[in-house]
Amino acid sequence: MKKIEAIVRPERVSTIKEALEKLGYPGMTLTEVKGHGKQKGLVQQWRGSQYRIEFLPKVKIELVVESAESVGPVVNAIAANARTGEAGDGKIFVSEIEEVIRIRTGEHGVSAV
Repeated sequence: MKKIEAIVRPERVSTIKEALEKLGYPGMTLTEVKGHGKQKGLVQQWRGSQYRIEFLPKVKIELVVESAESVGPVVNAIAANARTGEAGDGKIFVSEIEEVIRIRTGEHGVSAV
C-alpha cells in the first residue's frame, strides 16, 4: 500500500477531487495548511505599501492506494489537475504504508482501505 500526499493550491482542489473520483478514488483527507517553497512567499501592495505574505494558503490531500500500480495514474491525475505553470503549484509525496486498521471493524491490511 502507498500513501500519496499532495500539497496544492486551494482553487485546484475541486478539479483534483473530480479527477480522483473518476479514477475510482472518492475517499481522501483534506487539510488546510500554510507554507512556502523556494519563492519564500509573495510580495503584495496595499494602500501604497508593500508587504510580504510569508506563508501561503495551501491544501494537503492525502489518500492511500492499494498497490504500487495505482500510484502512477493517481499521481498523474493530481499533477495534471493541479498544474498552472506558475511557482507555487505544489508537491506530491509518495510513501510506503506498513499497516492499515479499520477502527470500526478491526479489519487489517488492504481490506481496511
